[in-house]
Amino acid sequence: MKILKFLFLLPLRIAAAPVVLALTLFVWICTGIVYVSGLALGLVSTVLALLGIAVLIIDSPLNGSILLLLAFLVSPYGLPTVAIWLLGKVQGLKFMIQDVVYG
Repeated sequence: MKILKFLFLLPLRIAAAPVVLALTLFVWICTGIVYVSGLALGLVSTVLALLGIAVLIIDSPLNGSILLLLAFLVSPYGLPTVAIWLLGKVQGLKFMIQDVVYG
């Protein structure tokens, strides 16, 4: 009985292996990109925040608010957090495929 189950699941396991490998490599590469871009965007966020405060005080409250919003979006709490969340979902998909196919 176990041999029959093994032979039945073998094509599915062979087909799922490249998908799991591709998802693993995708998560690794994207994690590295998010890490490096998070460092760079942290510096950009600081410059935008300082510029936004200066514009808010000196020139226009609307433009200063827009710059502060942009500073938040590129800060580590903005878009990089969304990217990390999406990577978590992709990794969850990979683990789900592994659990279903490989048991």
